[in-house]
Amino acid sequence: MIITAIAIDDEPMALEVIKAHAGKVDFIDLKETFVSSQEALSFLKNETVDLVFLDINMPDITGLDVSQLLPENVKIVFTTAYSQYAADAFNLNALDYLVKPFDFARFLKACQKTKETLTKTFEEQKYLFVKDSYDLVRIEIDNLLYVKSDGNYLTFYEKGKQTMTRMTMTEAIKTLPEKTFMRVHKSHVINLNHVQKIERHQVQLDTDIFVPVAGNYHSELMEEIKRLWTVK
Repeated sequence: MIITAIAIDDEPMALEVIKAHAGKVDFIDLKETFVSSQEALSFLKNETVDLVFLDINMPDITGLDVSQLLPENVKIVFTTAYSQYAADAFNLNALDYLVKPFDFARFLKACQKTKETLTKTFEEQKYLFVKDSYDLVRIEIDNLLYVKSDGNYLTFYEKGKQTMTRMTMTEAIKTLPEKTFMRVHKSHVINLNHVQKIERHQVQLDTDIFVPVAGNYHSELMEEIKRLWTVK
């Protein structure tokens, strides 16, 4: 799982610390850093992230206020020099509260906590919504057989239903539960729960659906199927 993030802090040096720490965590993708809360909120109108590292004591608007303006599904880790705001922060459902100066070990712990929370959320996920032109279409996770990419478009193949949306394969992989879905080809992601047969160059889903499997994914696919059998 790759966690996308931004950081908001009115002190450039504090942002440099977060940037340096994030660069050492292989599952954190720090997209941008902002010294202005307003610029960060404008960025989030057009971009989505999983996590915001957020300072509290800022001049234009406090981090506590910013947190209430963020999209509901965005996770928050507060970063501040003031420990007295901790109770307020956790009342706002913050995942963690880092008191400056914090070292890499403490930063990593907050990142791992975020990953565990997001992983649990994905595992419990029953459906997702994707855009089809101007409409939102509900995709049932259990019924989703596979996803196929064609340029910047994806087609979600459910039992008896197909939905095309403008999305990259990377975005789809990030959205789908990682323990259930696996990439088996540069243009195909499959639902492991629907695998009926694995051949050398393809996999059979349900009764009559065949999806290509690239050679570099074949051994990993076999391992994942073994894992599912072991769990069950």
